Amino acid sequence: MNLLTFDSQKTMDFVAIGRLCIDLNANEINRPMEETVTFTKYVGGSPANIAIGMARLGMKTGFVGRVANDQMGRFIVGYLNANQIDTSNVIIDHSGSVTGLAFTEIKSPTDCSILMYRDNAADLKLETRDISEEYIKNAKALLVSGTALAKSPSREAVFLALDYARTHNVVVFFDLDYRPYTWTSPEETAVYYNLAAEKCDVIIGTREEFDMMERFEQNADHDDSFTAKKWFEYHAKIVVIKHGKAGSIAYTKEGERVEGITFPANVIKTFGAGDAYAAGFIYGLMQGWEISKSMEYGAAAASIVISSHSCSDAMPMVDQIDNYIKKYKNGEFKNKLTS
Repeated sequence: MNLLTFDSQKTMDFVAIGRLCIDLNANEINRPMEETVTFTKYVGGSPANIAIGMARLGMKTGFVGRVANDQMGRFIVGYLNANQIDTSNVIIDHSGSVTGLAFTEIKSPTDCSILMYRDNAADLKLETRDISEEYIKNAKALLVSGTALAKSPSREAVFLALDYARTHNVVVFFDLDYRPYTWTSPEETAVYYNLAAEKCDVIIGTREEFDMMERFEQNADHDDSFTAKKWFEYHAKIVVIKHGKAGSIAYTKEGERVEGITFPANVIKTFGAGDAYAAGFIYGLMQGWEISKSMEYGAAAASIVISSHSCSDAMPMVDQIDNYIKKYKNGEFKNKLTS
């Protein structure tokens, strides 16, 4: 039992809202950006990656967002369509906006950074008039991410989608996805993150992201149970707090505490792990699995993605995750992969 109930009468399994951008991942790895010459282009953005992950796992998936009226915007829409993601609510922005770019630097498997270009980004131009109540109503689950809250009018559009979801019994997942460069101040960030989290059923983030939200709280010890308890006073039923290599811990409204496992991986880069984890974890919950099994699925998906050069292209299918877990449990990864 995972405490969540998904309406089987709804026509869409999963809808994500927010950031659609381009990742340009360094081909010359193990060196700084200054020495990198070539990059490979992928669709990026946390909600986009999670939506792609859900679609790869066989879930009927849609997206709500805006893309620029340029070649990159057309590339994004084409990629989503190729992955069987409904783009009927992806709007072409004609205001002169541009597609957000993320250049990745891979100095080593554990030393990775991202150089972002987010000025006048199309995804932050999403408006309340872009949000279809009927589209949200017909989804079993809605995913929102923190980046979409950073600017108006995207911020108001997300809150409207949250209101529609609450009205129509749509399970809401909140991937914190904190990117400080898109915000004016930490205080502003904390205010809007907290307002959004109050409306969500499942909240997923790192310990550092929750610390950011607790700027106005008395949690000097960074106590996970303190963090989770706060959200159970609102709509939350499950709170997942990630601790990097140490794994993740899920807390439930009924007082359960579940520690997730980690899998070994042939690590190429660290980014993309959280998006893959979210897709695998949400998929498991939507199958009605226990939280522990859902966390295991998310962890395996994350290990697969960080063993690849890409994020979106590497989002695994069901058989890939099943085989990965099977091999691990059979001891086939011993002395072959590193944590």
